[in-house]
Amino acid sequence: MKIAVITKTLITSVSLFALLFPNQASAQLIPQPWVSVGGNDGDTTYAVGAKALDLGVEVGVGPKGATGVDVLKFLSLPIISPYVGVGYYSEDKGVAFSGGVQVGATDNVFVGAGYNSVRGFNGQLGVRF
Repeated sequence: MKIAVITKTLITSVSLFALLFPNQASAQLIPQPWVSVGGNDGDTTYAVGAKALDLGVEVGVGPKGATGVDVLKFLSLPIISPYVGVGYYSEDKGVAFSGGVQVGATDNVFVGAGYNSVRGFNGQLGVRF
């Protein structure tokens, strides 16, 4: 119980910090899409997302058919882009918190790893145009 409270407090704190972090002037205007596959409670989870101007949206399917949407805030650093987010899921799953990092693998491809409180741990593969 204490670990869950600490984790939610930490994610909320980082989320508030991310919202106050200024956008870079060189932020990319073309959306960068990705797909995500993970697992939680023995179920495979899926999601698709896109980011532009350091903001992202991810639509996912979690355990027991729960579907939802997450709004993400990215911190654009030279090589990596950590993110935090909050979302809402059906099937009585309610509010979800998420966080992770995306790393540029090549000029046009990026990979990532993240955690969503409904969809669990996941891996990501995306494209930059």
